[in-house]
Amino acid sequence: MGFFSKLFGKKADNDKANGMENYMQLVRVYFQASIAANVGIANLAMLPDLRVFKSTLHVPTVNNKLGVGEKSACRKMLRDIYGVDDNFFKEVDASIRKNCRKLQDVQVYLIQFQNFTQDIMMLMGNLMKFKLRLPSFFKNAIYKMTEKTVADIFTKNGYSDAAVMKAVVAIRQYDQRLGFSQKWITDFVFQVVMLAKKEPKAGADDGQKK
Repeated sequence: MGFFSKLFGKKADNDKANGMENYMQLVRVYFQASIAANVGIANLAMLPDLRVFKSTLHVPTVNNKLGVGEKSACRKMLRDIYGVDDNFFKEVDASIRKNCRKLQDVQVYLIQFQNFTQDIMMLMGNLMKFKLRLPSFFKNAIYKMTEKTVADIFTKNGYSDAAVMKAVVAIRQYDQRLGFSQKWITDFVFQVVMLAKKEPKAGADDGQKK
């Protein structure tokens, strides 16, 4: 897994190589590769994560079109390392086809996705609270709780906390534009939560994990 240290510009060891930060970086690479292939972007400077990925792993350009070969390489890594299924990639590609029809759409879309993921993770942490402290071996229970909380975000309107309700409305509005299913969101959040559990605790002894 030594390529991760070069790919992400930092020291990486075997325990952290398949961690949350690297997962999110690969997700961004896949989004940027799909956008490049869909819109026809040739300037790598517009897509910094894709540029690092392509140059570090020496991914060849397929049929003189940026994004095609890079999508395939990134998809294989996400499948092999994180077990990401085909539905994840299909929904990303569909969202990009819907929202990125010309070059001017790209930056707006990437900002919307970034804000959406930040808001959903913060709100999920707020709503699930102590439930997220369950040990990783309660995987099925954590998934079901994640699934229920995501469903509540899209169907429940009786939140008493005004800040929570504001976040719920924002997430619904973002997702109306982005077009991700509740299943996609559940799987994405669950993946991040489970990877976060593998990260060392702040101030913990070396080698100690959640």
